Amino acid sequence: MTTVHRRIAATGLAVRGGFHPAAEDAVPGAPGTLILVGDLGGRLWPHFNADRRDEPDPLDAWTARVLAPAAADLGARVVYPFAGPPHHPFQQWAMRAERLRPSPIGPLVHPEFGLWHSYRGALLFADVIDLGPPAGVAHPCDGCADRPCLAACPVNAFGEKGFDLPACLGHLRSAAGADCMTGGCLARRACPVGADHAYGPEQQAFLAHSFLAAFGS
Repeated sequence: MTTVHRRIAATGLAVRGGFHPAAEDAVPGAPGTLILVGDLGGRLWPHFNADRRDEPDPLDAWTARVLAPAAADLGARVVYPFAGPPHHPFQQWAMRAERLRPSPIGPLVHPEFGLWHSYRGALLFADVIDLGPPAGVAHPCDGCADRPCLAACPVNAFGEKGFDLPACLGHLRSAAGADCMTGGCLARRACPVGADHAYGPEQQAFLAHSFLAAFGS
């Protein structure tokens, strides 16, 4: 695993845990080991920014550009959450790999990085790799009585019925949505967990505009 960590760290990404897949995990090719790769606290941003190109979906393109050769060096196949259909169940894989659980607004919450993390790919190894004993992970939301993330959205896009995408998109397109477009989602920013790891303004704005481009057309 040391070699895997070192090779992935060279890309600006981080190893995000792994597991030995069973049939119900819907991992293509029935590999012996799946290792998730992603971002923690915006660590990928300077690496991406230094190598970004004027191309469609630049972050996804950059991810494939750095992970494909890394996977080849490690003797693994790689699959991505943004490729498809079919779309792979990365959130379910992440819950197995890192034992994280969803936040009240949907994304998985990390005990250290809060909502400031992401999954960019999965390395599939034919062999069963020793991953060590799984670490116990406390769910930060269990001790959060106020749930500020649910109250922060100006248009109440998060509720018992799930995420109200039209309400969110309408807000982002309006003058009132300028703060979310430049500084990032207010609900995400309201979570106190991992606040010191929040993405910088440039990354926040990039992700907000990418979200609007992907879902708002």
